[in-house]
Amino acid sequence: MLRGARIANSIVGIRSVVDEDVVLERTLIMGADFYEDEDDLAYNRQMGIPGIGIGKGSILRNTIVDKNAHIGSGVRILNESGIQHQDGPGYYIRDGIVIVPKNGILPDGTIV
Repeated sequence: MLRGARIANSIVGIRSVVDEDVVLERTLIMGADFYEDEDDLAYNRQMGIPGIGIGKGSILRNTIVDKNAHIGSGVRILNESGIQHQDGPGYYIRDGIVIVPKNGILPDGTIV
């Protein structure tokens, strides 16, 4: 499900949810095993985590997003510092590429 996103040199997998004003550049999104229903979305809100997919206004560059990842609104994954190797909360960087693992969670406003 794509909603007004700008996608360049990227691959978007099956059942991916990409919200409005999202920018994807040189990014691979694996997709999801399922679409979330209203009960899933209500549970996510109760737990304070974003839904599966890429939230509104997020920017991802040189990123791999594994299946069922939850990336909130306003997230910026740009690795502007050029970090080559690092582990962070909900992501890791290898050879300068940011990887969000399967079922990973990046809350609203996260900057990598």
